[in-house]
Amino acid sequence: MTEPEKPQDPAGAVPYVPRKISGPVLMGVVPGQPLAVAHRAAELAFSLGVKLVCAYVDVTTYLAEEPDGRVEARPIDPDGIDDDIEGISASIAGDLREALGASGIDWSFLTLAGDPARALGRLAESTDASVIVVGTRERGLGARFEELLVGSVAVHLTHRQHRPVLVVPLAPHSRRQPKAGR
Repeated sequence: MTEPEKPQDPAGAVPYVPRKISGPVLMGVVPGQPLAVAHRAAELAFSLGVKLVCAYVDVTTYLAEEPDGRVEARPIDPDGIDDDIEGISASIAGDLREALGASGIDWSFLTLAGDPARALGRLAESTDASVIVVGTRERGLGARFEELLVGSVAVHLTHRQHRPVLVVPLAPHSRRQPKAGR
């Protein structure tokens, strides 16, 4: 007795079989960022049973390859070196330690160099991140001006790599409720 012949997929594609997510959740961090982003990223990592990797990208530096193959971060403006990058990184790490320390989440913190979307994309690739989490920009004139100059990290991430990007709203517009009698 022979089994009935299964219909062949016209494209010859292999049927989709879901796999368990095992790569870490990668979260982009900026100084002064509300903890809502860290909390959502931690909740996602906890729910998936994976590690949380937090990364701050120093935009005042870029990556340069040395003749011996080493890759080194160099300042964009050598005369305008921000000597406090270690202080900024330490402050962010301290804020994260305070927010996530007692959570039971396995997490780490790194400082990267260069363009935020490219740096986060490279880190996502090297760690095989399952998802990248970023926050929206704060509202205000300064944030709008910055977005005009450098664009949205979330938008760049969605166009430059294949991992899903979760964007956490920081200050959503609230709908005004009409007052009684109006």
